[in-house]
Amino acid sequence: MAALSDVPVPHVLELRQVRVEDMEFLLEEETAVWRTQLDWDFRPSAGLVRRFVEMQALSGHCLMLGGRVIGYTYFVCEDRKGLIGDLYVVDEFRTPEHESLLVSATLESLMKTPYVRRIESQLMMLGMPLDRPLPYWQWLHVHGRQFMEASLAEAAKLPVRATADILFQLWTERAQEEAAHLIPAAYRGHVDSQINDQYRSIAGARRFLLNIVQYPGCGSFFASGSLLALRADTGRICGMCLSSLVAPDTGHITQVCVDPSVKAMGVGYELLRRSLDALAAQGCGKVSLTVTSANGEAIALYERMGFCTRRRFAAYVWEGF
Repeated sequence: MAALSDVPVPHVLELRQVRVEDMEFLLEEETAVWRTQLDWDFRPSAGLVRRFVEMQALSGHCLMLGGRVIGYTYFVCEDRKGLIGDLYVVDEFRTPEHESLLVSATLESLMKTPYVRRIESQLMMLGMPLDRPLPYWQWLHVHGRQFMEASLAEAAKLPVRATADILFQLWTERAQEEAAHLIPAAYRGHVDSQINDQYRSIAGARRFLLNIVQYPGCGSFFASGSLLALRADTGRICGMCLSSLVAPDTGHITQVCVDPSVKAMGVGYELLRRSLDALAAQGCGKVSLTVTSANGEAIALYERMGFCTRRRFAAYVWEGF
């Protein structure tokens, strides 16, 4: 029997200390898991990780065991906030202890970063997301989230609920500034503004929209399935639904919000229905979205429109450290 001292112990390295070739198996496995478990083509995101690791330009950590990379995480800083973008440990070595090693190393790096006062993350592949201790728990707030999915085969059967008071049009970049004003109005006092502080300000909403439209983290932006609702009397934007393509046959709803002044008028329903129609016309068979578990009103709407919860995960916020 080998002595305990001979048993390999995992250790953490900075991502800049590993070669992209050493991460190939890990990224291939993660890509396969996203496709199998979420119908999501992770290849564009994995490609960005490869590119920035190769350039030694990605901040983060990897978990090493016996000279092998068995896990990684990366993060970015934005103003006074840190964002943990991803965390994945290969199935063979996936344990809460190994995941927590990466979480701890990343939190320590971010907490030492000048001016960072808040850290956010939504880690889809983290094991036992709602039933586990995490490092620096004294500053941690956990919000349950749900990944919901629907078949688009029934989308055409959803009844139209448009009203004469509301007009609908396709997304246009010219509307981006006005849409940025809508977001903080729609999320004022909402639980989602506790999860994502970009929802609290116009400047934050601008960054949020830029990320959704231009970067592949939530898929490839699908303009034909992204819509705006406008008040017929003023022409002002009072709601929007943005969508993306996360695989050739799968769509994703990245944002649905309406101004409080038009709540209970069916605006959110009609925006979403039209997005689902457009995704079905594109050839998608499925569509997904994420929602905070405390948002019972939204979940009830999504379930009436055919969505079912496929995965439960968590949004994490460390603040006040």
